[in-house]
Amino acid sequence: LQRKCLTVLPPLTLAKFSYCLFIIAVLTAGVVALPIVLSVRQKKVVSAPSLYAACPESWIGFGSKCFYFSKNARNWTFSQTFCASLEANLAQFETLEELNFLERYKGPSDHWIGLSRESAQDIWKWTDNAEYTLSFDIRGFGECAYLNDNGISSARIYTDKKWICSKPNSYVSSCQ
Repeated sequence: LQRKCLTVLPPLTLAKFSYCLFIIAVLTAGVVALPIVLSVRQKKVVSAPSLYAACPESWIGFGSKCFYFSKNARNWTFSQTFCASLEANLAQFETLEELNFLERYKGPSDHWIGLSRESAQDIWKWTDNAEYTLSFDIRGFGECAYLNDNGISSARIYTDKKWICSKPNSYVSSCQ
């Protein structure tokens, strides 16, 4: 029986044996070299100087701005005064990405933003008096705008809501 099994197996030649040793050597060299190459590559990435947004504590950086999300609810005027005390304004946004960030991060609560108008017939203006020119609809007949789960709505100035402050962030170069 052993002779029959041995005759079924092909004979191992010196060429086949050498080829198997070569394949094993190449695979072993690849396994040993891969961690070395990756560690050198990571060192290059870490050592490169980079910039990062510096926002005050309790603020969140997004794009070129820092945002503060209040935990308390007050009227629009108090909210703007609070933001001004932090050298900021009620939140302004220029892009859909910023608006999406604010809507996502605010959670389920309504938050005042920096849009207001004198009456329902007047145009919307930001707190810096720039006209609101974006195409996002503002629902309601109030004088002050806020973010809710449906987008941007308006309410009377004396209504209590949470608020969002915004200000430009500062960039700090990291250590090398």
